[in-house]
Amino acid sequence: MKGRVVILDRLGDGRAAAALMVDGVLEDVLIDPPETDGPGVGAILRGRLDRPMKGQGGTTVRLPDGLSGFLRGTKGLSDGQALLVQVSGVAEPGKAVPLTDRLLFKSRHAIVTPGAPGLNVARSIRDEEMRGALRILAEEAMEEAPEDMGLILRSAAELASEDEILDDIVAMRDLATAVLADAGGNPELLVAAPDAHELAWRDWAAPLPDEVVEGDGAFADMGVAEALDDVLSGVTALPGGGTMVVEATRALIAVDVNTGGDTSPAAGLKANLAAARALPRALRLMGLGGQAVIDFAPSPKGDRKRIEDALKSAFRKDGSETALAGWTPLGNFELQRKRDRAPLARLWTP
Repeated sequence: MKGRVVILDRLGDGRAAAALMVDGVLEDVLIDPPETDGPGVGAILRGRLDRPMKGQGGTTVRLPDGLSGFLRGTKGLSDGQALLVQVSGVAEPGKAVPLTDRLLFKSRHAIVTPGAPGLNVARSIRDEEMRGALRILAEEAMEEAPEDMGLILRSAAELASEDEILDDIVAMRDLATAVLADAGGNPELLVAAPDAHELAWRDWAAPLPDEVVEGDGAFADMGVAEALDDVLSGVTALPGGGTMVVEATRALIAVDVNTGGDTSPAAGLKANLAAARALPRALRLMGLGGQAVIDFAPSPKGDRKRIEDALKSAFRKDGSETALAGWTPLGNFELQRKRDRAPLARLWTP
Protein backbone atom coordinates (compact mmCIF):
# COMPACT_ATOMS: atom_id res chain seq x y z
CA MET A 1 0.00 0.00 0.00
CA LYS A 2 1.70 3.19 -1.20
CA GLY A 3 0.98 6.82 -0.37
CA ARG A 4 -1.36 8.45 2.14
CA VAL A 5 -4.56 6.47 2.63
CA VAL A 6 -7.43 7.57 4.87
CA ILE A 7 -9.68 4.74 6.10
CA LEU A 8 -13.15 5.49 7.50
CA ASP A 9 -15.13 2.84 9.37
CA ARG A 10 -17.67 2.42 12.16
CA LEU A 11 -17.29 0.12 15.12
CA GLY A 12 -19.93 -2.43 16.09
CA ASP A 13 -21.66 0.06 18.40
CA GLY A 14 -21.83 2.71 15.68
CA ARG A 15 -18.95 4.89 16.85
CA ALA A 16 -17.01 6.58 14.04
CA ALA A 17 -13.39 5.57 13.51
CA ALA A 18 -10.73 6.86 11.12
CA ALA A 19 -7.14 5.86 10.41
CA LEU A 20 -4.28 7.37 8.43
CA MET A 21 -1.80 4.99 6.82
CA VAL A 22 1.33 6.14 5.00
CA ASP A 23 3.03 3.59 2.77
CA GLY A 24 1.27 0.82 4.63
CA VAL A 25 2.25 2.03 8.13
CA LEU A 26 -0.38 3.25 10.61
CA GLU A 27 0.42 6.90 11.42
CA ASP A 28 -2.69 8.05 13.28
CA VAL A 29 -6.05 6.81 14.44
CA LEU A 30 -9.20 8.55 15.68
CA ILE A 31 -12.00 6.69 17.45
CA ASP A 32 -15.04 8.29 19.03
CA PRO A 33 -15.30 7.76 22.79
CA PRO A 34 -18.54 6.35 24.24
CA GLU A 35 -21.34 8.90 24.64
CA THR A 36 -21.17 8.35 28.40
CA ASP A 37 -17.79 10.13 28.43
CA GLY A 38 -19.54 13.48 28.02
CA PRO A 39 -18.54 16.31 25.65
CA GLY A 40 -15.44 15.59 23.57
CA VAL A 41 -12.41 17.75 22.88
CA GLY A 42 -13.45 20.82 20.90
CA ALA A 43 -17.05 20.96 22.16
CA ILE A 44 -18.26 24.47 23.04
CA LEU A 45 -20.56 24.91 26.01
CA ARG A 46 -22.18 27.57 28.10
CA GLY A 47 -21.10 27.03 31.69
CA ARG A 48 -21.36 28.79 35.01
CA LEU A 49 -18.47 29.60 37.32
CA ASP A 50 -18.67 27.59 40.50
CA ARG A 51 -15.96 27.76 43.16
CA PRO A 52 -12.24 28.63 43.14
CA MET A 53 -9.77 25.77 43.59
CA LYS A 54 -7.22 27.14 46.03
CA GLY A 55 -3.64 26.50 45.02
CA GLN A 56 -4.60 25.31 41.52
CA GLY A 57 -4.97 28.69 39.83
CA GLY A 58 -8.50 28.18 38.55
CA THR A 59 -12.09 27.40 39.33
CA THR A 60 -14.64 24.69 38.73
CA VAL A 61 -17.35 25.33 36.15
CA ARG A 62 -20.84 23.85 36.19
CA LEU A 63 -21.61 22.19 32.85
CA PRO A 64 -24.74 20.56 31.39
CA ASP A 65 -25.94 17.17 32.67
CA GLY A 66 -24.37 17.68 36.09
CA LEU A 67 -20.80 17.61 34.77
CA SER A 68 -18.01 19.70 36.25
CA GLY A 69 -15.14 21.38 34.40
CA PHE A 70 -11.94 23.12 35.44
CA LEU A 71 -10.91 26.50 34.03
CA ARG A 72 -7.54 28.13 34.67
CA GLY A 73 -6.91 31.85 34.93
CA THR A 74 -10.29 33.27 35.92
CA LYS A 75 -9.10 36.79 36.79
CA GLY A 76 -11.87 39.33 36.28
CA LEU A 77 -14.65 36.75 36.43
CA SER A 78 -17.17 36.49 39.27
CA ASP A 79 -18.73 33.50 41.01
CA GLY A 80 -21.93 32.33 39.35
CA GLN A 81 -21.16 34.13 36.09
CA ALA A 82 -22.26 32.46 32.87
CA LEU A 83 -19.53 32.11 30.26
CA LEU A 84 -18.58 30.25 27.09
CA VAL A 85 -15.96 27.53 27.37
CA GLN A 86 -14.42 24.89 25.13
CA VAL A 87 -13.26 21.40 26.10
CA SER A 88 -9.48 21.51 25.75
CA GLY A 89 -8.46 18.00 26.78
CA VAL A 90 -9.51 14.58 28.05
CA ALA A 91 -10.40 14.31 31.71
CA GLU A 92 -8.70 11.70 33.82
CA PRO A 93 -11.14 9.31 35.54
CA GLY A 94 -12.90 11.08 38.40
CA LYS A 95 -11.52 14.53 37.51
CA ALA A 96 -13.10 17.66 36.05
CA VAL A 97 -13.21 18.27 32.31
CA PRO A 98 -10.31 20.56 31.19
CA LEU A 99 -11.68 23.82 29.77
CA THR A 100 -10.49 27.00 28.10
CA ASP A 101 -12.31 30.29 27.57
CA ARG A 102 -10.28 31.01 24.40
CA LEU A 103 -12.63 29.57 21.79
CA LEU A 104 -11.46 28.25 18.43
CA PHE A 105 -13.83 27.54 15.53
CA LYS A 106 -11.97 25.13 13.24
CA SER A 107 -12.74 23.99 9.72
CA ARG A 108 -10.69 22.31 7.01
CA HIS A 109 -9.16 25.53 5.75
CA ALA A 110 -9.68 28.13 8.46
CA ILE A 111 -9.69 28.77 12.21
CA VAL A 112 -11.74 31.69 13.52
CA THR A 113 -10.36 33.14 16.77
CA PRO A 114 -12.75 35.32 18.81
CA GLY A 115 -10.88 37.70 21.10
CA ALA A 116 -7.65 37.29 19.12
CA PRO A 117 -7.83 39.72 16.18
CA GLY A 118 -5.57 39.56 13.14
CA LEU A 119 -5.35 37.64 9.88
CA ASN A 120 -2.65 34.99 9.68
CA VAL A 121 -1.57 32.42 7.09
CA ALA A 122 0.01 29.09 8.06
CA ARG A 123 3.80 29.31 8.00
CA SER A 124 3.93 26.06 6.04
CA ILE A 125 2.59 28.01 3.05
CA ARG A 126 5.82 29.59 1.83
CA ASP A 127 4.90 30.89 -1.61
CA GLU A 128 4.64 34.68 -1.14
CA GLU A 129 2.23 35.15 -4.05
CA MET A 130 -0.07 32.49 -2.60
CA ARG A 131 0.16 34.04 0.88
CA GLY A 132 -0.80 37.43 -0.52
CA ALA A 133 -3.79 36.01 -2.41
CA LEU A 134 -4.97 34.17 0.68
CA ARG A 135 -4.75 37.31 2.81
CA ILE A 136 -6.92 39.19 0.30
CA LEU A 137 -9.50 36.38 0.47
CA ALA A 138 -9.40 36.43 4.26
CA GLU A 139 -9.88 40.18 4.44
CA GLU A 140 -12.86 39.96 2.11
CA ALA A 141 -14.50 37.15 4.09
CA MET A 142 -13.92 38.80 7.49
CA GLU A 143 -15.21 42.27 6.56
CA GLU A 144 -18.48 41.65 8.42
CA ALA A 145 -16.84 40.04 11.45
CA PRO A 146 -16.48 41.83 14.81
CA GLU A 147 -13.23 43.78 15.20
CA ASP A 148 -11.86 41.47 17.87
CA MET A 149 -12.40 38.31 15.79
CA GLY A 150 -9.33 36.92 14.07
CA LEU A 151 -8.62 34.28 11.45
CA ILE A 152 -5.92 31.72 10.71
CA LEU A 153 -5.76 30.13 7.26
CA ARG A 154 -4.54 26.54 7.57
CA SER A 155 -2.04 24.76 5.34
CA ALA A 156 -4.85 22.94 3.49
CA ALA A 157 -5.95 26.30 2.06
CA GLU A 158 -3.00 26.15 -0.34
CA LEU A 159 -4.67 23.21 -2.10
CA ALA A 160 -8.23 24.57 -2.14
CA SER A 161 -10.23 26.73 -4.54
CA GLU A 162 -11.22 30.29 -3.66
CA ASP A 163 -14.86 29.26 -3.27
CA GLU A 164 -13.97 26.44 -0.88
CA ILE A 165 -11.88 28.75 1.28
CA LEU A 166 -14.51 31.50 1.32
CA ASP A 167 -17.26 29.04 2.20
CA ASP A 168 -15.20 27.70 5.10
CA ILE A 169 -14.34 31.13 6.46
CA VAL A 170 -17.90 32.41 6.24
CA ALA A 171 -19.30 29.27 7.87
CA MET A 172 -16.90 29.52 10.82
CA ARG A 173 -17.36 33.29 11.09
CA ASP A 174 -21.14 32.99 11.21
CA LEU A 175 -21.01 30.08 13.68
CA ALA A 176 -18.67 32.03 15.97
CA THR A 177 -20.90 35.11 15.80
CA ALA A 178 -24.00 33.09 16.65
CA VAL A 179 -22.34 31.29 19.57
CA LEU A 180 -20.90 34.49 21.05
CA ALA A 181 -24.37 36.04 20.99
CA ASP A 182 -25.67 33.15 23.10
CA ALA A 183 -23.40 33.56 26.13
CA GLY A 184 -26.12 34.13 28.73
CA GLY A 185 -28.26 31.47 30.37
CA ASN A 186 -27.99 28.09 32.00
CA PRO A 187 -25.30 25.49 31.22
CA GLU A 188 -25.86 24.05 27.74
CA LEU A 189 -23.98 22.29 24.96
CA LEU A 190 -23.81 24.75 22.05
CA VAL A 191 -21.46 23.08 19.56
CA ALA A 192 -20.80 19.35 19.70
CA ALA A 193 -17.27 18.00 19.31
CA PRO A 194 -16.44 16.75 15.80
CA ASP A 195 -16.56 12.98 15.37
CA ALA A 196 -13.66 10.92 14.04
CA HIS A 197 -14.76 11.23 10.41
CA GLU A 198 -15.08 15.02 10.66
CA LEU A 199 -11.66 15.26 12.32
CA ALA A 200 -10.08 13.14 9.59
CA TRP A 201 -11.62 15.35 6.89
CA ARG A 202 -10.50 18.48 8.75
CA ASP A 203 -7.03 17.63 10.02
CA TRP A 204 -5.64 15.16 7.46
CA ALA A 205 -6.31 17.40 4.48
CA ALA A 206 -2.71 18.41 3.82
CA PRO A 207 -1.08 16.84 2.02
CA LEU A 208 -4.11 15.48 0.20
CA PRO A 209 -4.63 11.73 0.65
CA ASP A 210 -3.94 9.53 -2.35
CA GLU A 211 -6.95 7.37 -1.52
CA VAL A 212 -9.95 7.35 0.82
CA VAL A 213 -11.41 3.97 1.75
CA GLU A 214 -14.80 3.99 3.45
CA GLY A 215 -17.25 1.32 4.52
CA ASP A 216 -18.12 -1.32 7.08
CA GLY A 217 -15.14 -3.56 7.73
CA ALA A 218 -12.64 -1.13 6.20
CA PHE A 219 -10.38 -1.33 9.27
CA ALA A 220 -10.12 -5.11 8.92
CA ASP A 221 -9.75 -5.06 5.13
CA MET A 222 -6.97 -2.44 5.15
CA GLY A 223 -4.95 -3.91 8.01
CA VAL A 224 -5.84 -1.21 10.53
CA ALA A 225 -7.41 -3.61 13.01
CA GLU A 226 -4.29 -5.77 13.06
CA ALA A 227 -2.06 -2.70 13.45
CA LEU A 228 -4.14 -1.45 16.38
CA ASP A 229 -3.81 -4.79 18.13
CA ASP A 230 -0.03 -4.45 17.77
CA VAL A 231 -0.15 -0.89 19.14
CA LEU A 232 -1.96 -2.06 22.27
CA SER A 233 0.96 -4.37 23.06
CA GLY A 234 3.01 -1.24 23.75
CA VAL A 235 6.08 -2.75 22.04
CA THR A 236 7.85 -0.98 19.17
CA ALA A 237 10.64 -2.81 17.33
CA LEU A 238 13.77 -0.73 16.80
CA PRO A 239 16.53 -1.17 14.20
CA GLY A 240 19.26 -3.59 15.26
CA GLY A 241 16.99 -5.82 17.34
CA GLY A 242 16.18 -3.29 20.07
CA THR A 243 12.73 -2.55 21.48
CA MET A 244 10.84 0.32 23.06
CA VAL A 245 8.12 -0.63 25.54
CA VAL A 246 5.49 1.96 26.52
CA GLU A 247 3.31 1.21 29.52
CA ALA A 248 0.68 3.47 31.08
CA THR A 249 0.51 3.34 34.88
CA ARG A 250 -1.85 5.22 37.16
CA ALA A 251 0.80 7.83 37.97
CA LEU A 252 2.76 8.18 34.73
CA ILE A 253 3.76 6.69 31.38
CA ALA A 254 6.82 4.44 31.68
CA VAL A 255 9.03 4.01 28.61
CA ASP A 256 11.79 1.39 28.55
CA VAL A 257 14.39 1.21 25.76
CA ASN A 258 16.42 -1.98 25.23
CA THR A 259 19.18 -2.77 22.76
CA GLY A 260 18.60 -6.51 22.48
CA GLY A 261 21.64 -8.78 22.36
CA ASP A 262 24.18 -6.05 21.55
CA THR A 263 25.02 -4.09 24.71
CA SER A 264 27.79 -1.94 23.24
CA PRO A 265 27.69 1.87 23.62
CA ALA A 266 27.17 2.21 19.86
CA ALA A 267 24.12 -0.08 20.01
CA GLY A 268 22.78 1.88 22.96
CA LEU A 269 23.03 5.18 21.11
CA LYS A 270 21.45 3.69 17.97
CA ALA A 271 18.51 2.30 19.96
CA ASN A 272 18.04 5.52 21.92
CA LEU A 273 17.97 7.72 18.84
CA ALA A 274 15.51 5.38 17.13
CA ALA A 275 13.31 5.36 20.25
CA ALA A 276 13.37 9.17 20.43
CA ARG A 277 12.13 9.35 16.82
CA ALA A 278 9.47 6.65 17.37
CA LEU A 279 8.06 7.86 20.70
CA PRO A 280 5.66 10.60 19.46
CA ARG A 281 3.95 8.13 17.11
CA ALA A 282 3.65 5.51 19.87
CA LEU A 283 2.09 7.99 22.33
CA ARG A 284 -0.23 9.37 19.64
CA LEU A 285 -1.50 5.95 18.56
CA MET A 286 -1.90 4.75 22.15
CA GLY A 287 -3.72 7.97 23.05
CA LEU A 288 -1.48 8.63 26.03
CA GLY A 289 -0.77 11.95 27.71
CA GLY A 290 0.49 13.25 31.01
CA GLN A 291 3.89 12.75 32.60
CA ALA A 292 6.25 10.29 30.91
CA VAL A 293 9.55 8.92 32.19
CA ILE A 294 11.94 7.36 29.65
CA ASP A 295 14.54 4.83 30.77
CA PHE A 296 16.91 4.97 27.81
CA ALA A 297 19.37 2.17 27.09
CA PRO A 298 22.79 2.65 28.74
CA SER A 299 24.97 5.09 26.79
CA PRO A 300 27.67 7.65 27.69
CA LYS A 301 26.56 10.99 29.15
CA GLY A 302 28.16 12.65 26.16
CA ASP A 303 25.40 11.20 23.97
CA ARG A 304 22.59 12.86 25.91
CA LYS A 305 22.59 16.04 23.82
CA ARG A 306 22.08 14.03 20.61
CA ILE A 307 19.24 12.05 22.20
CA GLU A 308 17.55 15.19 23.50
CA ASP A 309 17.88 16.91 20.11
CA ALA A 310 16.26 13.86 18.47
CA LEU A 311 13.36 14.09 20.93
CA LYS A 312 12.88 17.80 20.27
CA SER A 313 12.85 17.27 16.51
CA ALA A 314 10.43 14.34 16.71
CA PHE A 315 7.90 16.11 18.93
CA ARG A 316 8.15 19.32 16.90
CA LYS A 317 7.12 17.40 13.78
CA ASP A 318 4.39 15.62 15.72
CA GLY A 319 2.72 18.90 16.61
CA SER A 320 1.50 17.74 20.02
CA GLU A 321 1.74 20.05 23.03
CA THR A 322 4.74 18.50 24.75
CA ALA A 323 7.12 19.97 27.33
CA LEU A 324 10.54 18.30 27.53
CA ALA A 325 11.60 18.59 31.18
CA GLY A 326 15.06 17.03 30.84
CA TRP A 327 17.24 14.46 32.53
CA THR A 328 16.75 13.27 36.10
CA PRO A 329 19.61 12.59 38.57
CA LEU A 330 19.13 8.87 37.88
CA GLY A 331 19.65 9.33 34.16
CA ASN A 332 16.03 9.05 32.99
CA PHE A 333 14.32 11.64 30.79
CA GLU A 334 11.02 13.31 31.73
CA LEU A 335 8.42 14.99 29.55
CA GLN A 336 4.81 16.14 29.82
CA ARG A 337 2.37 15.60 26.95
CA LYS A 338 -1.12 17.06 26.71
CA ARG A 339 -4.02 14.62 27.09
CA ASP A 340 -5.80 15.46 23.85
CA ARG A 341 -7.51 12.11 23.25
CA ALA A 342 -8.78 9.13 25.19
CA PRO A 343 -6.48 6.11 25.63
CA LEU A 344 -6.74 3.59 22.79
CA ALA A 345 -7.07 0.77 25.33
CA ARG A 346 -10.45 2.24 26.34
CA LEU A 347 -11.68 2.78 22.78
CA TRP A 348 -10.54 -0.32 20.92
CA THR A 349 -11.09 -3.96 21.88
CA PRO A 350 -8.99 -6.53 19.98
